[in-house]
Amino acid sequence: MARKKRKTPGINGSSSADIAFMLLLFFLLTTSMDTDRGLPRRLPPPPDNKNKPEEQKVNKRNTLSVLVSSDNRIMCNMEEVSTEVLNEKAKEFIENANDDVNLPEKEEIDIPLLGGKIMSTAGKHVISLQCDRGTEYQKYLDVQNELAKAYNELRDIKSEAVFRKKYAELTEEEAEAIRKFYPQKISEAEPKVYGATKK
Repeated sequence: MARKKRKTPGINGSSSADIAFMLLLFFLLTTSMDTDRGLPRRLPPPPDNKNKPEEQKVNKRNTLSVLVSSDNRIMCNMEEVSTEVLNEKAKEFIENANDDVNLPEKEEIDIPLLGGKIMSTAGKHVISLQCDRGTEYQKYLDVQNELAKAYNELRDIKSEAVFRKKYAELTEEEAEAIRKFYPQKISEAEPKVYGATKK
């Protein structure tokens, strides 16, 4: 008598959807995603509608004006400079080591960790940055980096002079004292159309 051929049982596919969901969930949880990085800026509080803020008069010597034109040229106080020179000019402006009358005014501030009452441009200096609408984004970032680098280099010098270590190695209390002496004050104006700068 001939044997009947057995049929091979089919694979049960009812759980494949569950497996696919579990794999998807696993990859979503374990994969890191690129996030946009921004430049840290502290914005002023919104003005109170009842009390209109009074216009503050800023002494010209206390402001370093940085303009980036549509053809990506950097003007620092109406003088064309490279990004490297901008860094040096920013440091000279922020520090005003020789108490130059053309650089920011110095005033006495009390920072106990830095030795008590010391003279600093902290409350006076402002770096005003403005770009043309046609400025390349990379150039804008380069200028921002040079200005931030100027602050970081000055903070490192002060940290090593007072605490014998780099700014990044300081405790939060020590770093706060250095930030009080060299606060990062970069004011950004809304981009406008200036066109290319004349050679």
